[in-house]
Amino acid sequence: MTPSEFEERLRELVQRHAATTANVGCLACERCERCTDSTFLKDCQNVARSHYCSSCVDCTDCTQSTELVGCISCSHCERCERCVGSAYLVRCVDCSGCTYCFGCVGLSKKDFHILNEPYERQEYFAMVAELRRALRI
Repeated sequence: MTPSEFEERLRELVQRHAATTANVGCLACERCERCTDSTFLKDCQNVARSHYCSSCVDCTDCTQSTELVGCISCSHCERCERCVGSAYLVRCVDCSGCTYCFGCVGLSKKDFHILNEPYERQEYFAMVAELRRALRI
């Protein structure tokens, strides 16, 4: 096989893959494309081994989350991007191993933070409730 033959065949494979929208090994997924081994997804794309998520893109091993992009192993998260191994995040970006964070960016192994600032547990929940009302989230 010559280098030009390789390049041509690779281009063809990429084009064929891009045209495929089928889900594989999914159960009860609605309006999803290219999802794998997942259950009860809605409006997701390129999601693998995830459950009860909606409007997620390019995520793996996530559960009960909405509007995630590029997240891995996240649970109960909303509108986050590129977060890993986290739970109960809202509008966070690039967080890892975090729980209960709201509007945080780049944190690692932090809990009860709002805009990267730490809060006591009760104060956190009170402020988040107020922010959700004000932001209509």
